[in-house]
Amino acid sequence: MKKNYLFTSESVSEGHPDKVCDRISDMVVDSFLSKEPQSRVACETLTTTNKVVLAGEVRGPKINNDELIHNVRECIKDIGYDQDGFSWKEQTKIESHLHAQSSDIAMGVDSSGNKDEGAGDQGIMFGYACDETDVLMPAPIHYSHKILRLMAEDRKSGKLKNIEPDSKSQITIEYRDGIPAAVKSVVISTQHSEDVDQKKVRELVKPYIEKSIPKNLLGELKEEEIYVNPTGNFVIGGPDGDSGLTGRKIIVDTYGGAAPHGGGAFSGKDPTKVDRSAAYASRYLAKNVVASKIAKRCLIQLAYAIGVSKPLSIYVDLFDNDEDKNRYVEKLINENFDLSPRGIREMLGLNKPIYQKTAAYGHFGRDTESDGSFSWEKTDKSNIFNK
Repeated sequence: MKKNYLFTSESVSEGHPDKVCDRISDMVVDSFLSKEPQSRVACETLTTTNKVVLAGEVRGPKINNDELIHNVRECIKDIGYDQDGFSWKEQTKIESHLHAQSSDIAMGVDSSGNKDEGAGDQGIMFGYACDETDVLMPAPIHYSHKILRLMAEDRKSGKLKNIEPDSKSQITIEYRDGIPAAVKSVVISTQHSEDVDQKKVRELVKPYIEKSIPKNLLGELKEEEIYVNPTGNFVIGGPDGDSGLTGRKIIVDTYGGAAPHGGGAFSGKDPTKVDRSAAYASRYLAKNVVASKIAKRCLIQLAYAIGVSKPLSIYVDLFDNDEDKNRYVEKLINENFDLSPRGIREMLGLNKPIYQKTAAYGHFGRDTESDGSFSWEKTDKSNIFNK
């Protein structure tokens, strides 16, 4: 591993067109789980100028189309869109093409007789944790998320005016001897009203950089290395400026490129889909390993086959060239954790309507909440790895 290098990660706000779609797809998941915890949902969303289209398959309670469409509008309203080209109001047309789940998929996934519930698909899922931040996330993605999250909170409260929902951030950090040492550049592109020029946008955005990144990392950052709306005007944004699709920001959702990604998106999928639940489980495992202080970094890979309950493989990398310790952690995982789809859902309490909150600012590095949200961020099993 290189010791001295630059590393960059980006985040996008909840008003980014793809994130609007993630939010809506996760709203559909929550709507079904709130009525029937065993519901099956795989929902994709498309947005463009004044148009939202839902597609996918579901199994569970009957939900009236009017109710779903109302919930879509509530998502758009909460994000903050009421613009000529995209709004929560009637000018935006919403179509739902959700249909019943394939019986072939259901047959492979459902439990029956002595057969436990199988994985909803084949695939590989990765979890990662490191000690670069207090939430055990890589520093570049953690601070990129924080800038946009704080901006969104103040925009919604009315404290931050003339800034609109669609925005992106990007942070480059210099690592020295493998440790984050200095921020080398920050890029913020944010949609804004016609009432402000680029100089004013810069003045509005800069305080959020200072609030989000520790002072010791900002000390060497030069004014010319802060890029705010580098292309100029950004008035037309959101789905009016660019179409959006569910699942196109998977690196933003996870570790900002600091760790591998298995390829599957999370949003729009109920927790029987291991793309989602096993990625949460592998993060849970990796975070507890690092929280135990047995390693500074940990990468976990889980692999599944459709219809098969147990993972086909468990891979552990502690990045310290100690094969015995890697095997020791693998052994403890096998002995202490049920990583079948059912076992993961029960361990983390995933059959709940907790997914809309995950759709922006990352699925990882978040605070656990009383309703069970972000349960995979707990470090309640770290003592297992200290044996």
